[in-house]
Amino acid sequence: MPRQIFQLKVSLTGVRPSIWRRVLVPGGYTLDRLHRVVQHAIGWRDCHLHSFEIDGVPYGEPDPHAEPAVRDELDTRLDAVAGKGSRFGYLYDFGDWWEHELVVEDVLAADPDERYPCCPEGARAGPPEGVGGPAGQMLLLAALADPAHPEQTTMRDWVGPWYDPSVFDPGRTTTLLRRFC
Repeated sequence: MPRQIFQLKVSLTGVRPSIWRRVLVPGGYTLDRLHRVVQHAIGWRDCHLHSFEIDGVPYGEPDPHAEPAVRDELDTRLDAVAGKGSRFGYLYDFGDWWEHELVVEDVLAADPDERYPCCPEGARAGPPEGVGGPAGQMLLLAALADPAHPEQTTMRDWVGPWYDPSVFDPGRTTTLLRRFC
């Protein structure tokens, strides 16, 4: 039987314009590996806690003191908890509270000429770490877009001259996914 590949759409919730990625990952990936895929696909640096919620069950790094108990993402394969049409959540940075919606758009047979994971498409640059969640991202976008905004210089200096919120490079993202996931 050919290896199953999950086509996922990963979308940040609460931000406009929309930031999303389409990724193809082996169904046998553990949720820990899927976490790394989401990190590199969006552009996060894995500096904060995260968790998945699938069918009301939390998955992540186990903590014996956590309530409710979190199932170990290292022991959970994607294809064991999701299938075509599944929707589930991924939360990153419990301070900034970045919610992501993951949708399994399709389950495909692996293409023998393709390497996985890969990111064939997406839209817009991911937010910078520490921007302050969706509200902070909206403030950043407003400041960068308005030369008269009182925070424009401060925000531009903070994100650097290379940051363009409208740009997303799927080729670069695929390279990162293959190197680190």
